[in-house]
Amino acid sequence: MNPFRSPDNDHPLSHALILKAALLTIGYIEKHGPIGLTPSKALKRYFVAWAAEAFDWPGYTVEDLYAVNKVLNEHDFPPLVILHEVLLSAKLARHFKGTLRLTDLARKLRSEPARLWMLLTTHLLFVIDHSPYTRSDEPLFGNWDIFLNVINIEAQVAVTEERLCSVLYGGEEEDIRRRDFKLTASLYVHVLRPLCWAGLLNEHRTGTGFSRRDFYTKTPLWPAALSLETDRHLHPATRH
Repeated sequence: MNPFRSPDNDHPLSHALILKAALLTIGYIEKHGPIGLTPSKALKRYFVAWAAEAFDWPGYTVEDLYAVNKVLNEHDFPPLVILHEVLLSAKLARHFKGTLRLTDLARKLRSEPARLWMLLTTHLLFVIDHSPYTRSDEPLFGNWDIFLNVINIEAQVAVTEERLCSVLYGGEEEDIRRRDFKLTASLYVHVLRPLCWAGLLNEHRTGTGFSRRDFYTKTPLWPAALSLETDRHLHPATRH
């Protein structure tokens, strides 16, 4: 199942954090040469420090990262961990003699951002396994056809994790909010976070601690790049 179509123009792609990070990484390697790897095949610290500043990733800015780390290793910067995995999975980069190197495909697609975005997002959503980034061994039931079509309806204005879990799995939203942390966390890591990083959803956070609520809305890239069965049920969002 691949519901993507190429956006008519590049403007909506400005929402895609994964595309920005990939283009910056490709540009870095073309300018400075292959990126060194540690013995465990993680990206070396000099590049992690550069990427943290260059990516300027919401929630993982330089200030955010150095507030809890004296030095930055790859595992301290989750978006870079995922990007590294996606680049390898999509055959845009490869490991060779202790370095990360570009493939010819990456060089070709650097000037074709829409095609590059579709390749990155296909692997981010449908190929790589996000299970290692959860705290639960339990799989998330469902598939992307269901997830995307439900979110297409529910996020027409704004939707919470609890509301999505209620629609997908049943139960009262308040009960899910109070008791089912594993389910909401799993939905976030497997579905919502990849959609946000792909530039298809925006995440809006209100409050702090136990009072924090997260709301999700579709970005302009969602209707520009997705063709879904539930599109025919959508009504224009009411603006006040």
